[in-house]
Amino acid sequence: MGRLSGKVALVTGAAQGIGATYALALAREGAKVSISDIAAPEATRAAIEAEGGTTLALAADVTDPASVEAMVRETVDAFGSADILVNNAALFGNLTLKPFWEMSGAEWDKVMAVNVRGVFECAKAVLPHMRASGYGKIVNVASGTVFKGSPLMLHYVTSKGAVVALTRALAREVGGFGIRVNCIAPGLTMSANVKANADWAGEIVAANIASRALKREAEPEDLIGTLLFLCSADSDFMTGQTVVVDGGSVMH
Repeated sequence: MGRLSGKVALVTGAAQGIGATYALALAREGAKVSISDIAAPEATRAAIEAEGGTTLALAADVTDPASVEAMVRETVDAFGSADILVNNAALFGNLTLKPFWEMSGAEWDKVMAVNVRGVFECAKAVLPHMRASGYGKIVNVASGTVFKGSPLMLHYVTSKGAVVALTRALAREVGGFGIRVNCIAPGLTMSANVKANADWAGEIVAANIASRALKREAEPEDLIGTLLFLCSADSDFMTGQTVVVDGGSVMH
């Protein structure tokens, strides 16, 4: 019996990288996992099922309320509840580092729509189900860049700062319903998208590692322990918090 046996978890942005790692970890702890991405994450579904897990792979656009509502509805129809939401979907790995004056308004709006409004839409869609059961865990994903003021990605850093603020305010609004809302803030994590982006290589990665108390690259698996803590009953008296998991680059 895992810590999440009998629970139903939804993970957005689960097609690869950190999202896929989150989904597999939740399944290993006994949760039934509904995984979504712009295209249904079939590779992640296959990986979970290969280990005997129970999962549902769905296509969902977190910026589209109707799409998000359909994702939640299909999950509840299939598994009976929506106990855990991991708001992982975000634009990052494919972004190009650039000074803010070279960013277009359209690029800014796209990052905000996915990284901030997507969190809002998903939380709004699961609320009725969590409220009905009197219990729920919402885990948002911010970034250590919020506490550093990292340059050359103003839209991304701003969006993740908004996620921290959203986490705090949302926790106040839904605590009376038994819903906990917390946030993970990873450091630079070597996911597949990050490794494939030439901007995230060489001196930038080396400088990031040098800023850490623990001098190594971060891998998606480094985030699992914190994720499972925030999704399980172990953190039932904790809400509105942001936990930085970056090897000690940021300490706050």
